Amino acid sequence: MKIGIFDHVEHAERPLATLFDERLKFVQASDEAGIYCLHVAEHHATPLNMVPVPGIYLGAVARSTSRIRLGPLVYLLPLYSPLRMIEEICMLDHLSHGRLEVGVGRGVSPYELKFHKVQHDESRGIFIDAFNCVSAGLATDLLTYKGPHYVYENVPIAMRPLQRPHPPFWYASSNATGATWAGEQGVHFVTLGPTPAAKATIAAYRDALAKRGAPAQAKAEFSGGAAIGVSRHIFIAETEAEARRVGQSAMTAHLANLKWLATKHGDTGLTSRLNLAFGASYEDAVADGSVIAGTPPQVRAEIERQTDELGINYLLAYLFLGTMTLTEALRALALFSAEVMPHLEKL
Repeated sequence: MKIGIFDHVEHAERPLATLFDERLKFVQASDEAGIYCLHVAEHHATPLNMVPVPGIYLGAVARSTSRIRLGPLVYLLPLYSPLRMIEEICMLDHLSHGRLEVGVGRGVSPYELKFHKVQHDESRGIFIDAFNCVSAGLATDLLTYKGPHYVYENVPIAMRPLQRPHPPFWYASSNATGATWAGEQGVHFVTLGPTPAAKATIAAYRDALAKRGAPAQAKAEFSGGAAIGVSRHIFIAETEAEARRVGQSAMTAHLANLKWLATKHGDTGLTSRLNLAFGASYEDAVADGSVIAGTPPQVRAEIERQTDELGINYLLAYLFLGTMTLTEALRALALFSAEVMPHLEKL
């Protein structure tokens, strides 16, 4: 079992410069603690995400750390020129000395896509075309590509990534359609949400990957060569009461941010993740398994239980969210890395 960190970098009621400084300190501490990878989201026009241009943020992370791998989860490919995406990936791979992990996706929020003049119903086709184009461009010196949305002829690719043929690709999804596509492509996979839904999504990925035969770029550190992970909000403290106190406050802010754009548009049903209904509260999230909270032994036991049920080999621990302070996040990281990680890494 490998342990990663996931982060939206939410607005947290303090200056952005302070927020960014705090996050860099947290990532540096994660690097020192032996965390495998930092995965950061990309969202637009919402307090859910204060790094809507993740490459800039990850460039700072790359130069502030030495071991932790890093990458977007995910780049919203329909919002990028494939040529510009190729160049950014190459730059980050070299700035990080070959530590880049490239998550890709189409974007789950129809509101965010529409702001960028992309229709949600058309975004999957645009994403697949962009993915094929970027994949081809990263592995060549001269790009000729013809697809339904992107056409290039004899474009010199002056930059090449440090990792060859290119950094590993990842995909995140909470539904069977996306999970199946990820398995068919052989990319590494992460899901989230209530445990029963996550279990079904992982099963769809495994089935598709088995039919394919092998990952596109196998990673020896993961059993089977493919990372199969789940993201979990984790609140850990010396006492159950303290974990609950921090968790309730953080999740109240986080859930409000998740629903912020939908609420502004008068949609009081599902959140912007169209295929996944989030719990309305901290208590709901604990009950459905998407939040794990308590003392180190309690957190460890629940992670082990879910690992066995889901069949994962990768955990994305979401430790710093909502309006949590840096002190609270560093305390949680210290407890998690000292008292939980050593046991999980043996699974």
